[in-house]
Amino acid sequence: MPVKIKLLKLVDKVAGTFVAACLPVAHSGRTATVPNRILIIRPGGIGDAALLFPALGALKKKFPQARVTVLAEKRNAGIFSLNPSVDQVLRYDVASEFLAVFRLKPDIVIDTEQFHRLSAVVARLTGAVTLIGFASNERSCLFHHAIPYSHDDYEANSFFHLFFPLGISDPATIAEPFLSVPVTAQFRANKLLAPLAGHPFIALFSGASVPERRWGGARFSQVAVRLTQQGYKIVVVGGKEDVTTGATVIQEAGGLNLAGCTTLAETAAILEQASLLISADSGVLHLGVGLGIPTVSLFGPGIAKKWAPRGPQHIVLNKQLSCSPCTQFGYTNRCPRQAACLQHITPELVIDAVFSLLRT
Repeated sequence: MPVKIKLLKLVDKVAGTFVAACLPVAHSGRTATVPNRILIIRPGGIGDAALLFPALGALKKKFPQARVTVLAEKRNAGIFSLNPSVDQVLRYDVASEFLAVFRLKPDIVIDTEQFHRLSAVVARLTGAVTLIGFASNERSCLFHHAIPYSHDDYEANSFFHLFFPLGISDPATIAEPFLSVPVTAQFRANKLLAPLAGHPFIALFSGASVPERRWGGARFSQVAVRLTQQGYKIVVVGGKEDVTTGATVIQEAGGLNLAGCTTLAETAAILEQASLLISADSGVLHLGVGLGIPTVSLFGPGIAKKWAPRGPQHIVLNKQLSCSPCTQFGYTNRCPRQAACLQHITPELVIDAVFSLLRT
């Protein structure tokens, strides 16, 4: 686990627990029936934010007059440009924007963080009439509506559970697509994809924020070579940290390595045009799902029941070893078996899954 995340976890456990204990218990109160201002707290990664979108759409449909503000952070704020239901985005790791939260005077605050306590403290300090959040630890006493959280629920459905007190029901299925790509991002994507001359392509994301979820550039390269032999073009997407691995992926197969060349919205615009996305358990995977394109995903450390895509156009590869999944509330400890759960997934399995989807 990166040092920064370890430090944040420690600060939250110590300071968050202490502050939560000092604040008065939030007893059940009235629910704002016609809210003018709603604050959604959504720190964390891209994947969590993407899977929150269907619930945000239902919220805006229920309260079209309400101004919806999201308190995010630098690493995931960009994705909210893909959601027309969001009117304003503030970042808690930008001091001036964080302080602006306490001038909003929201009627409703929904804290979508699953575990950390400090986000619940922020929610409580806004003074909103209606406070809603997950009851996963000491944070539960800070909400008027503390909602149970289960690792057995698909995360998009878990977010819908937070909206139950507002009269918003959980849909039987999450309709795709649920992301909207800005025209400016589509224009930029078209320029980057121009060398393909309109040829169908398969997108590959070879990275992951957690080392244990990385399948490896060499294996992705084998997949890329085989797909190229079958007439498909390859486009690698990702951030600046994925540039080197992306170069490895296309070294033999050829194709476009666009890792580090795009904003989050532009990455979405590229994925929107792909025939299919191959990705490990990652935020980019959930971007692809939200755009409604077929996906082949590789799972091991992460909880597939909670995070894996649903539906016939998604194939989830998971060897289901006895030691996996091992991730809890976003934290994956160092694996003593070099992530055997992922290494047991062969390039042949991935290729077979890709062709299975492309034939349908």
